[in-house]
Amino acid sequence: MIILSASDIKKSYGTDVILENISFHVNAGDKVGIIGANGAGKTTLLNILSGQLPYDSGNIFVAKETTIGYLKQRDQFDPNRTVMEEVRDIFGELEAMEKEIQELNERIAAAPASGQQAESAALWNRLGTLQDEFARRGGYTYKSEIRGVLTSMAFGEKTLDQKTGSLSGGERTRLALACLLLRKPDILFLDEPTNHLDIGTLKWLEQYLKAYSGTLILISHDRYFLDQVVDHVFEVSNKHLTCYTGNYTAFAEKKRLLRDAQLKAYTKQQTEIRRQEDLIRRYKERGTEKLAKRAASREKRLSHVERLEKPEAERRAMKIGFDQNIQSGSDVLLAEGLAKTFYGKDGPRELFHDVNFDIKRGERICIVGANGVGKTTLLRIITEETEPSAGYLRIGHNVEFGYYDQGQMLLSDDLTVIDEIHETYRLYKEGELRNILGRFLFTGDMVFRQVGSLSGGEKARLSLLKLMMGGANVLVLDEPTNHLDIASKEAFEEALEEYPGTVITVTHDRYFLNRVPDRILELTPEGMTEYLGKYDYYVEKKEALGSGKAYLRQLADGTQEASSARESGGNRRDDAVERAGTGGLSAAAEREQKKKREAEERRRKREIERLEALIAELEEKIKAGEQEMLKPENQADHTALARIGSRIQAEKEELEAVYEEWAALAEA
Repeated sequence: MIILSASDIKKSYGTDVILENISFHVNAGDKVGIIGANGAGKTTLLNILSGQLPYDSGNIFVAKETTIGYLKQRDQFDPNRTVMEEVRDIFGELEAMEKEIQELNERIAAAPASGQQAESAALWNRLGTLQDEFARRGGYTYKSEIRGVLTSMAFGEKTLDQKTGSLSGGERTRLALACLLLRKPDILFLDEPTNHLDIGTLKWLEQYLKAYSGTLILISHDRYFLDQVVDHVFEVSNKHLTCYTGNYTAFAEKKRLLRDAQLKAYTKQQTEIRRQEDLIRRYKERGTEKLAKRAASREKRLSHVERLEKPEAERRAMKIGFDQNIQSGSDVLLAEGLAKTFYGKDGPRELFHDVNFDIKRGERICIVGANGVGKTTLLRIITEETEPSAGYLRIGHNVEFGYYDQGQMLLSDDLTVIDEIHETYRLYKEGELRNILGRFLFTGDMVFRQVGSLSGGEKARLSLLKLMMGGANVLVLDEPTNHLDIASKEAFEEALEEYPGTVITVTHDRYFLNRVPDRILELTPEGMTEYLGKYDYYVEKKEALGSGKAYLRQLADGTQEASSARESGGNRRDDAVERAGTGGLSAAAEREQKKKREAEERRRKREIERLEALIAELEEKIKAGEQEMLKPENQADHTALARIGSRIQAEKEELEAVYEEWAALAEA
């Protein structure tokens, strides 16, 4: 069933046409990804479809009684309001009804037993009607729904009273998503929903959106995310929209094949047209009546041929080439026991400790980790912009850092684009700088625009240009693909692959992580874990190490073996000391003690095995519960979601307690 369609939509600002001849339809349950270059009009299209922006001409159809939820790139939260206040706004009508029901109950209770029967009957009738409406609209369950959804979005009790102005970008995105879910829209419009989300949250969002029973239309430059979530791709390019079936990888292949076929058909037709025109010219040159008639006939046929349009040239991508002025030494960075603690009014807050790594020349290292763990702080320690609280960092010979800041804080908003470059590289003439800027798609009068007026993608390109011109032999990059469109990301990745120096980058871009790094370093509060290879290997290895039952048994057996060795060694030493002091125990006493020790060890092993089985059982229950939450029938029932969420939380708490007991026994 068609839930949304557009026909010949046109949108312009003055004489500047943004979109034209936009036509498509979306069926209920479709998951559509809208892609295109920065500035192509994707957000404009989403604003038009959601009814927040008028259009010049055309028609839009939305199925009757369809509700729409829209996650914008920038939320509209009041920074002075709390998380819970923003969420409860959704249920303002229900809260008003709840208040009126309470007032009616109080008035009925205070009414005299006799007299004013008409007024009393009116109160009872109003109360009954209101209670029925309240129940129909979920008034008796909405509070538990709020708690359930917020819990699933990682908002615990301590964060509910936190001001939204103090939330991180990822927390604001999760809060906006929570508000959307509680509204239960039929169509979800999402504009760059993956911005500011760490890998764990991205994976959760993918799983949720895959199981979402409604219709999904989203804008994203995250190729991995698009591959996982969408089943249709709409490409906005040169003011037009083209529809493709499949995920991003399928789109890229179909687009290539389609363009090849169009170019082949166009070339073939042009060749035939030139051949016919040449024949017509030759016929006319002969001057005979018969050939003149043939020429006229061919001209007539040729005039009726429907001319194919030449396929549009592929969008020009950035031309990036990083080089180094000098080569660094073989040893680039060595860290031992790095730690960082911040001190505030609430006391010390440790980000991480015991961070160790050894980076050699030419390596491509990607650092991953949860939001707030200190990845950007670690980069600032590496580039000596801040000091570690503890530990040792050695920087190798001839190392020159080039730093890319994800917030583009190293750019001056008051300068023009060309002056921003000229301030740093004064030896270049204006013509040379304009040629260089043209390679990064800053053409014409764009070079005279103020940096502060640039979009996020344009600022990212300008920052990368300055980095390219710096000639550093170690590139330190903080979320470098944020704000870049897909074509620019691919050009950037190709440049890094050809760069002869060392690359150290923090990123959540999993497509990038599957293409660029030699090693992935995962930062946690307890230190750093190294994974050789790219993202898919990292995920596979992490899952095998973190949750596999075989790993638990292997770990337990290894610990038990070491523990047994320590225990038996200690017992031998204790026995020797006791024998030295008492002249030695009798053989019977020694055998009795040995039996007791062996019996105790058997009991310990049995208990460990029992706990391992319980751990496996609890993990299966939690996994089953999470899959149950993703079922379509439960997604629309927030009472069920809250109930399942509470059960999962209890199981997780029990699992944590069992793990502690298991660890204590294994290390005994």
